[in-house]
Amino acid sequence: MSEQQRHIEQPGPSEVRSPIIRRELARAGVWIGLAVAVALLALLAQPLMLIMGALVFATMLDGGTRLLGRVLPIGRGWRLAIVLFGIVAFLAYTFYLTGASLAAQAQAMRDIVEAQVGRIGGWMQQLGVTTTPNDLKGLAQQAMSSMGRVTAAVGTAVGAITSAVMMLVLAIFIAVEPKLYERGVAWMLPMDRRDDFYRTADKMGWTLRRLMFGRLIGMTVEGVGTWLLLWAGGVPMAGLLGILTGLLAFLPNIGAILSGALIILVGFSGGTDTGLYALGVYLAVQIVDGYLIVPMVAKRAVDLAPALVLAAQILFGALFGILGLFLADPIVAMIKVWLEERSRAMEERRRSAGVIAT
Repeated sequence: MSEQQRHIEQPGPSEVRSPIIRRELARAGVWIGLAVAVALLALLAQPLMLIMGALVFATMLDGGTRLLGRVLPIGRGWRLAIVLFGIVAFLAYTFYLTGASLAAQAQAMRDIVEAQVGRIGGWMQQLGVTTTPNDLKGLAQQAMSSMGRVTAAVGTAVGAITSAVMMLVLAIFIAVEPKLYERGVAWMLPMDRRDDFYRTADKMGWTLRRLMFGRLIGMTVEGVGTWLLLWAGGVPMAGLLGILTGLLAFLPNIGAILSGALIILVGFSGGTDTGLYALGVYLAVQIVDGYLIVPMVAKRAVDLAPALVLAAQILFGALFGILGLFLADPIVAMIKVWLEERSRAMEERRRSAGVIAT
């Protein structure tokens, strides 16, 4: 047999049939896909946060609909309509009664806070700290201007209203028939993974409902309690401070710090006694919320470490802006549920494989 006859052609490095090329292409595809995913995450930050906000709001609507179903044996659509009507009626009634006075109080509060910040800056200069009031104002402006890309989209009144309407409409569609969208996502998964997905989705929904229920209870207690106690003590702008405290209570950790700073600054503008009373009110409300409401409702369902929540708020606030700051807690809670359920599913598979091998 000649030398030419004994020669056997092998796939070259330029042929896709080569195992080396296939392996390298697979590796390159993973890295390219990861880079594309990161780029899409950066480009689609605003719609992703809007969708996540709609999911959280839909969970709140679903929780209210389920709760109403315990006392009203009517269709789900009617119960959802009652919940939506109650929310709209409450907001309209609140702004109708307090809209003009709150607008005037908001402007007055801004002047008071700026004056108090100036006094703090002058006091720090007397102590030898080389920080001027302008530095403090510049630091606050810098913090608000560095809240990420999404802030630019929702920072104006038109952007905020448009984003809110989009989230509301999307949340209503999801809340009307949540199982429909759940089955649609499951359809894209392999058959052997769907049971795990349904179980994880149910656990996520239950966790978010408990978390949001506890958050709403905390917001109500903090807002109403702060308003009544400050009003009883003669603290200026008690109504506006109560509303701001209730709204900021949606943000764990950071919300309490911001509302506390506003209460103390406005309180001391009325004198030392009024400021000390406002400080006592703030501490009392936070103690009731932190040691009674949160452990009873939200923490039992989620059990998130405060440092983890604060770190997530800082990270999501820097990456995704105001919406990321508001949604950091629910996102971390869902990630925690997903990791727990994934770990449980893997453990069950290992046990099943061990039983079959035995």
